[in-house]
Amino acid sequence: MKFFGIAILVCLAPAWAQTPLPNISDETVVATFDDGVKMTMGEFKRIYAVLPPETQKQAMQNRQGFLEQWALMRKLTKLAESEKLDQLSPAKESLEYYRLAILSQARMDQAALDTVVLPSQVQDYYEGHKDRYRQVRVKAIYVSFAGRKIGEADAKAKASRLAAQARAGADFVKLVRENSDDEASRAKDGEFLTLRATDNIPDAVRDTIFRLHQGEVSEPVAQSNGYYIFRVEEISFRPYPDVRDEIFSELKQKNYADWVDKIRRSTNVQYNNMEFVGAVPMNTTPKK
Repeated sequence: MKFFGIAILVCLAPAWAQTPLPNISDETVVATFDDGVKMTMGEFKRIYAVLPPETQKQAMQNRQGFLEQWALMRKLTKLAESEKLDQLSPAKESLEYYRLAILSQARMDQAALDTVVLPSQVQDYYEGHKDRYRQVRVKAIYVSFAGRKIGEADAKAKASRLAAQARAGADFVKLVRENSDDEASRAKDGEFLTLRATDNIPDAVRDTIFRLHQGEVSEPVAQSNGYYIFRVEEISFRPYPDVRDEIFSELKQKNYADWVDKIRRSTNVQYNNMEFVGAVPMNTTPKK
C-alpha cells in the first residue's frame, strides 16, 4: 500500500479523474478509525482542500483507499510519537522546518486577506494618477522599405517630408491615401489604434505618441521594416468604473507587499561566523 502525499497512490481509471465530491452533509461521519476517532464529511473536505492537486485527484479516484491510508498514517504517527521519534533526527528537524513553512505561509495568507482598501482610496488613486489611464486615438502613415526598391534611407527621407507637410497643414488623410503602405489603416483613412500606456507596443511608439498633444504630428518613428508618422486625433481617459477593480487589486497587492517588507525589515540576524555566510574567503590552505 502506498501513501497519499508521502508516496503517491497508483492512479486508477482515468475516467474517474473528474469525480466530484460526494453530496454528503458536513456533519455526516464518513469513517471511524480503530482508536475510536471519527472523520466527518466536513473534516474530509478541509483535509482535501490542502492536498496537492495530484493527490486530490487520486483521493477522488479511490476514496476508500484514501481513508485506509489516512488510518495507517495516523497509526504510524502515534507509534512514532510513543517511541519519541519526533524528538530525534531527522524527524525533529523535518517537523520544525515544515512547521515554520506552513505557519509562515498561513500568516502571509491571513495578511493578504486582512489587507483593506477603501473605496475612497481607489477613487483618490484614480484622480491622482489619471495619466496612467490616458488613451490616445491616432491616425498613421506608414512608409515601408521592406521588399521594395526604396531603401531605408529613402524611406526615412520620404517619411520626414510627409511629416513636415502634415505639420505645415497638409491634409493628413490625403497624405495617408496617397502614401501609406499600411493597407489596413489606409482603407480607414489612416485610423490606427486607440492606445493605452500599458499596451504591449514598442517603446519608441509609446514614448512618441504619449508625448504628443491632440492634433500634433510626430516625427517619423523607426520600426523594423519602415517608418510611422502619427497624428493624435483624440485624447481621453478610461472611465473610472472600467478601472476600479484593476486599481483595487493593485492597491491591495501594494499594501500586502508593504506589510511583507515591513516584517522583513524588522527581522534581524546576527552573523556570528562570516565565513559561513560567504562574506570572507574560506581558508583552503592545508595546515602544516
